[in-house]
Amino acid sequence: MQTLPIMVYTPESPLRSPVLLLGAMSRDLRVSRELAWRLFVRDLSALYRQTFLGYVWAFLPPLAASATFIFLQSQGIVQVGATPVPYAAFAMMGTLLWQVFVDAIQSPSATVQSAKAMLAKINFPREAILMAGAYMVVFNAAVRFVLLAVVMAAWHVAPGAGLLVFPVAMFGLLACGFAVGLLLLPLGSLYGDVARGIPIVAQFWMLLTPVVYPARSQGLAGWLATWNPVAPVLTTAREALSGLSLSQLPMCLAVSFGAGLLCFMGLAAYRLVMPLLIERMGS
Repeated sequence: MQTLPIMVYTPESPLRSPVLLLGAMSRDLRVSRELAWRLFVRDLSALYRQTFLGYVWAFLPPLAASATFIFLQSQGIVQVGATPVPYAAFAMMGTLLWQVFVDAIQSPSATVQSAKAMLAKINFPREAILMAGAYMVVFNAAVRFVLLAVVMAAWHVAPGAGLLVFPVAMFGLLACGFAVGLLLLPLGSLYGDVARGIPIVAQFWMLLTPVVYPARSQGLAGWLATWNPVAPVLTTAREALSGLSLSQLPMCLAVSFGAGLLCFMGLAAYRLVMPLLIERMGS
């Protein structure tokens, strides 16, 4: 006869036994993979089945944003300055990469919010919800990379040896987004204001990041680029795709490591506060 696993609930805080907490996190992440994949497939089917344009929505928002800046720059309304690659390719690459970051921010709160009923009624590893959201972000990023390849081919942008660094930069971009999303998750699970406010803040944050203009080294823009953690990661990803020298690689590596650490801490915090959030959501 097969022995069923035993789950023991105690009133003690898991922080009193960090080793047991880490072991439980590792175990639940491992067993959540299949459930997360099934949730992802269900959400993906529901998301695009009820739309006429389908997968076009994966890259339509960043494409529209870049088209706006391309038009303003071509008409001389906005003076961007010289770019290392044709400006149209520069702006499109930046906005497509930026949208991956924004999707990663929105993912934790959005997935938990959509799974409220299931969380309140069914006992299962809560990490599966976050993993399903991460799968969706990676899938949308893969769809955008198809458009990115078309943009690079159209403007004759060829990657060089720096392309090997691109996965590291993408990890840093995703980790930065998920770290911010996990920090906002407790409030975002209870109040819809957070989900409504993220696009507004992200739009302003985009203007403070060298997404559609080259990074500055002087003045207020240079100061913001220095202390904006997303700037070196996004710049490195674009330089890796463009065959340029990686001017901010050390900072990109540092930010990627720090963001990965924050994601781990956010995941631990998520595990600790989730019972309280489920109690509030079910009341």
